[in-house]
Amino acid sequence: MEHFAQKLFTPIQIGPLMLAHRVVMAPLTRSRSQQPGDIPSDLMREYYTQRASKGGFIVSEATTISPSAKGWFGAPGIYTDEQVAGWRGITAAVHAKGAYIFSQLWHTGRASHIDTSGFMPLTSFDDPNYMRDETIKVSTPQGWAHPSQHRALEIREIRGIIEDYRKAAEWARDAGFDGVELHSGNGYLPDQFLQDGVNKRTDAYGGSIENRSCFLLEVVSALVDVWGANHVGVRIAPGGRWNGMSDSDPDALFDYVASQLNWFGLAYLHIIEPRIRGNTLVAEGQSPIAAERLRKIFNGTIIAAGGFEPETAEKAVESGIADLVAFGKHFVANPDLPKRIRLGLPLNAYDRSTFYTFDARGYIDYPFYEELPREAGTTRDQLLRTR
Repeated sequence: MEHFAQKLFTPIQIGPLMLAHRVVMAPLTRSRSQQPGDIPSDLMREYYTQRASKGGFIVSEATTISPSAKGWFGAPGIYTDEQVAGWRGITAAVHAKGAYIFSQLWHTGRASHIDTSGFMPLTSFDDPNYMRDETIKVSTPQGWAHPSQHRALEIREIRGIIEDYRKAAEWARDAGFDGVELHSGNGYLPDQFLQDGVNKRTDAYGGSIENRSCFLLEVVSALVDVWGANHVGVRIAPGGRWNGMSDSDPDALFDYVASQLNWFGLAYLHIIEPRIRGNTLVAEGQSPIAAERLRKIFNGTIIAAGGFEPETAEKAVESGIADLVAFGKHFVANPDLPKRIRLGLPLNAYDRSTFYTFDARGYIDYPFYEELPREAGTTRDQLLRTR
């Protein structure tokens, strides 16, 4: 039986890594680290092991780079010996399955709460209205809450934050990752510097597009110093409005960012489509407009993410808009997602109510295709998805 997914299952190289297919596991915050200490848990190791496939590529869930970078209760860190040891068990298990994994490095900036981190959240510019926005909630030990009061980074402090990223990149190397991805989207710290709806600074890190891009580019430079450019990816969210973000000219901003990232020779650029806000599709039927636009500017490998189904992912890769496609919610619910797409098998449904809980339910208990019950007299071919 001939299946639609042809281009998705051709080899591709990311930096020095040769992948067998182009179905990427997106970075997925799942709140299952061991507490206290934000230590990657045995539960997490099973979760990643289930979803690793031979020649496949995984981007880890967002991982905090320092205690003051924390903004999500239950998310893992990568700044202590215990955390690195936990990650080392996960990367070894992923590699044993023949897959590769990058660590996504995360500073949440103002999208945090002092009860989660123990520190007043830091950002590019003070905005008291952010704390009063009813649409914005952050994860705390007491449950979901509005962000707490934050403060703008002084210019003399910025170098220290960049150094935190550098140290986290070194920890990631010690933990056995194959590279690192900088999370620069979804309203977290680098995004808070990029977009002028948030960044109202009047110093060298504010004002013009060039100035507002400085923080991102300086962090990328620090990561490249540790890993080499072909082991570093960057994730951006052009036009993204999650966590109170906005910009007066997002096309010009992200065109500039993509053009500047060309100078590094990165492993890839990871683009979140604006049809996604957080983990929710908000523009039904919209094509991958961000990846299509930046394909004309960015010279390297592009991973597109946000709102893709198997059919639309194949179309994006076949058309050349993207080189790989990252799946989020479908990878949550289908540990064998690449196999299901390749063979045209039906997908498990996902349960949003278990995305950010703290136990095995909705985490490692989704069945592989072979584990699904079969009706009497139903053949495997009859269960194949028709397209």
